[in-house]
Amino acid sequence: MKILSWNVNGIRAIMKKDFIKNIEQLDPDIICIQETKAQDHETEKELSVLTGYTLYSNSALKKGYSGTAILSKKNPLTFNNDMGNPKHDSEGRIQCAEYDQCYLVNVYVPNSGQKLDRLDYRKTWDTDFLKYLKDLEATKPVIICGDFNVAHQAMDLKNDKANYNKTAGYTQIEIDGMDNFLDAGFVDVFRQRHPDKVAYTYWSYRFKARERNIGWRIDYFLVSSKLLPKITAINILSEIIGSDHCPILMEIDV
Repeated sequence: MKILSWNVNGIRAIMKKDFIKNIEQLDPDIICIQETKAQDHETEKELSVLTGYTLYSNSALKKGYSGTAILSKKNPLTFNNDMGNPKHDSEGRIQCAEYDQCYLVNVYVPNSGQKLDRLDYRKTWDTDFLKYLKDLEATKPVIICGDFNVAHQAMDLKNDKANYNKTAGYTQIEIDGMDNFLDAGFVDVFRQRHPDKVAYTYWSYRFKARERNIGWRIDYFLVSSKLLPKITAINILSEIIGSDHCPILMEIDV
């Protein structure tokens, strides 16, 4: 099973680029999309050209904001949107597809804001999201993929010292949040496979950041440790453009 995760930074915008061509070439079994910036009917309209998949969309109440989508060749056993927590369920950030051997969670974690004005909310969100994942894991192993909006280690962003505790995505509170996921038994697959490799998944549109490779690794696959032996590959596809994020692709025998 090939699972692709990609923050597209607007489904309508990326459809005007080579999104369909890239998907056809990669031929993933499941596509997890973050930041659709569209309502469900708009997402469905844009993605209707992709045949062979069943689409599940979760839009935010606020138009043009956030939003996630999953396209799956195999119909899941069950499917649910959101965390089941009214504090967090208005922004279309979570989807959960249940398959025979695992749950797959697509997530777009809240950004803490340019002035860190949502940092306290982000801390609460991380805590509640971890509880949600552990509740799922009590039934069967879990794969979580998406934009976690945090660079976990210094090697996960170009300018770590300049950004530490000043910039959303690299505060100690956010780093601690990722630590909590890992301490709870979930594994960062890319870092587990490539402990010393510097690779980024996000580059600002400003200052020619992608051209100069001034980036951040903030998109992840986390998995229950039980699934690690089944994973055959994970790749950050930095050569694929169309968004300020690149896709990441994991292959797993399930």
